[in-house]
Amino acid sequence: MARLTTFSRLLITIAIVAGIFLGVKYVLKQTGMSPEGQAAQQTEAPAPDAGQEARTENGATLTFSAPAFNYTSAPPVNGKLKGIVELGATGFNSFIINVDAKKNWKLEKSEFGVSLVKEGLATDEDVKTGLRRYIADMVAFGVGARDIHFMVSSGARKEPIMPKIEAALKAMGYVVNVVTPEQEGQYGLKAALPASFYKSGFMVDIGSGNTKISWYPNGAIELPGAKYYQNNLTAEQVAQEVKIKAAQVPQNLRQTCFIIGGVPYELAKQTRKDKERFTVLKAPGDYKAEGAKQQAGLNIYNAIAETTGCKQFVFDWDANFTIGFLLNL
Repeated sequence: MARLTTFSRLLITIAIVAGIFLGVKYVLKQTGMSPEGQAAQQTEAPAPDAGQEARTENGATLTFSAPAFNYTSAPPVNGKLKGIVELGATGFNSFIINVDAKKNWKLEKSEFGVSLVKEGLATDEDVKTGLRRYIADMVAFGVGARDIHFMVSSGARKEPIMPKIEAALKAMGYVVNVVTPEQEGQYGLKAALPASFYKSGFMVDIGSGNTKISWYPNGAIELPGAKYYQNNLTAEQVAQEVKIKAAQVPQNLRQTCFIIGGVPYELAKQTRKDKERFTVLKAPGDYKAEGAKQQAGLNIYNAIAETTGCKQFVFDWDANFTIGFLLNL
């Protein structure tokens, strides 16, 4: 080295430094610490596709592309008008349908009211006043007095004030039909699931007081409702329960889910086209919850979708379990 000229020693030093620089750059690129390495990693990492989970601040929610839905219900022929008043967990609702001998039906009129039953503020007079108005409206519409029925939902049945309301109805001479969660699920199934989907679909009803999952010939499951937080249940507890029980839905019936209830209604409103009867819901992860009830309902919806693998959730704007009761008469 001593015999080398100054210029030669300079060239050797430059070569050594260049080698070290290239070596360090190579290592950084492989570990992703260099700008080039980071760009390469970002380019190579695939973006989440429609079937993958999207992580949110609230946990894992599913996102997927829902298949198109093409179905038209058969209209009733020479049908008869029938009406029903539901005492639900959040209010009085009434429905009038036209139904024929083959159980083809069409919703002619619906009305949704608030009686504050869930909050425990309803009184005997609230019940009497509300029911008298519903009865008068149905008779004026053309429903015969004997074709008007009354029902207490399973969710409302659990409210402390409901025995008092039932007593008031009986005192007025009305027969009060009380249904179990299993019956409610079966009635909802009868109204919401078309016969052509008996061998490929199931039904979900997400109510305030409880959630029902049912399928033919005799499947029926009860789960917490969209106001489970009022019962000191956490989102994690409910999601776990839903996943365990929803796994009972037979594999061959998971192609299409007909979904009804308050929260699905709120979700369907966001994408309904004109006056269509059936609206395909987006994936749970594609909605932003507004309020505690909607967030809880989305938690239930997400757990059902994740467990069953179903990607076609169809909301029926006309169906509900009380109409299924009328169809079962």
